[in-house]
Amino acid sequence: MDIKEKIKKAPDSCGVYLIKNADGDIIYVGKAVSVKKRLRSHFRRPVSAKQQAMVESAHDIDYIPASSAETALLLEAALVKRYSPKYNAALKDDKAYPVLKLTIHEDFPRLFITRRKIADGSLYFGPYTNAKLLRKALKLMGRLFPLRSCRIIPGKPCLDFYIGGCLAPCIGKITRQDYKRIVENVILFLEGESEQLKKSLVEDMNKASSEGNFELAAYIRDQIKAISSVTGAEAEMPAQKTTGYAGRRLFRISTQLEDLRRRLNLSKPPFVIEAFDVSNIAGKEAVGSMVVFKNGRPFKDDYRKFKIKTVRGINDYSMIREIVNRRYSRLLKERATLPDLILIDGGKGHLLSAKKQLRKLGIWQVPVIGIAKSFELIYTHEEDEPLGLDPSSPASLLIQRIRDEAHRFAISYHRLLRRKKVSLSELDDIHGIGSVKKRLLVEYFGSVDEIKMAEIDDLTRVKYIDEKQARKIYDYFNRVSKQGI
Repeated sequence: MDIKEKIKKAPDSCGVYLIKNADGDIIYVGKAVSVKKRLRSHFRRPVSAKQQAMVESAHDIDYIPASSAETALLLEAALVKRYSPKYNAALKDDKAYPVLKLTIHEDFPRLFITRRKIADGSLYFGPYTNAKLLRKALKLMGRLFPLRSCRIIPGKPCLDFYIGGCLAPCIGKITRQDYKRIVENVILFLEGESEQLKKSLVEDMNKASSEGNFELAAYIRDQIKAISSVTGAEAEMPAQKTTGYAGRRLFRISTQLEDLRRRLNLSKPPFVIEAFDVSNIAGKEAVGSMVVFKNGRPFKDDYRKFKIKTVRGINDYSMIREIVNRRYSRLLKERATLPDLILIDGGKGHLLSAKKQLRKLGIWQVPVIGIAKSFELIYTHEEDEPLGLDPSSPASLLIQRIRDEAHRFAISYHRLLRRKKVSLSELDDIHGIGSVKKRLLVEYFGSVDEIKMAEIDDLTRVKYIDEKQARKIYDYFNRVSKQGI
């Protein structure tokens, strides 16, 4: 069926439409009160070069019915976020549009409209093109998912509780675990995962019923009916490669950060964590590493490697002091932002070494913890005795992940240096080829094996290697090869 025939069969009602190219990729997502009329206008007379290009690339169309303009607005934003269509550039990039903010770092999260994104651990949805419609959509969601709206939790229930718009966590009418389930369902709804949402709610309803909580089961049943009427029976996400449930993953990460904040008695969740480790064999080729986690996820652009310069022999404590000093003296010099938490891969001695160096630098405000390798104990920044965590707790899972990444990064750097040293040693017997030229040769060819197979012309392409030295290198390896050495 060609596009014209599909437009004829499109619904003359509210919904979201998707335009695809010949490869089946979604290149544009739009919403309309009448899907049929909007599609006709697209293909009848393109009003710009961009729209003309989109029409020429169009190979197929699809549409998703919606019960209201508010629902279509939310679904459009979820689809744009998921598929990043080529011709939705304005909605993807324009920071002037409003967004929905879900404060998942709070014990009882709120959902509200904002135009400003800040790195406070919250989850953002959108942007949305119609602020007036978005306010109506937020009211609709308030009926489906009664989250609190107050900025500061009061000591008594407000009007929202009495009219069914809030479940009153302020007086313990709902547990944090049950509230968390509602937040997870909000994320599903805003990501356009209506079928997954209904499945989740059916599981909750059956669980409540099996436990004899028939009032709750009835409430969830009515909620399923309401959501079905809002999203429409066919409101499913189109089949295409996706990145998965990013929102729920971020929610789990937020839970881990909050659990870590509570267990370490921090003033706020540690959104930026820097973790250090050292690696050496009998004190040789000693290296340090630093990995950075932002909002519970590795931020590899900020990773750093340290080749130990001032320590000889086996002395992990001094190595920790050196890399901590090099890292934070530089941050202070650059007036850069310090992390929320510093994690040292090691026990009490490693922690004290790091703290001592930080104090010398005048850094007192950043909490530091040490992770003992043998017993998985946490030495905190303020307690003498180690803190034992349940290995399956959210905080412990996050710490283990960060510690393992720091260890992996240190080990990989150490192995790299060892391989380079072994490779460079094969060049030691070539007269006139010093350390700088050896390093440049290995960097250019990638390995000594490649250098062995290189012709003279190839060797002269390396910086500082002239034809005479290139011939010397070539003759050396060819002679060695012939002699069977």
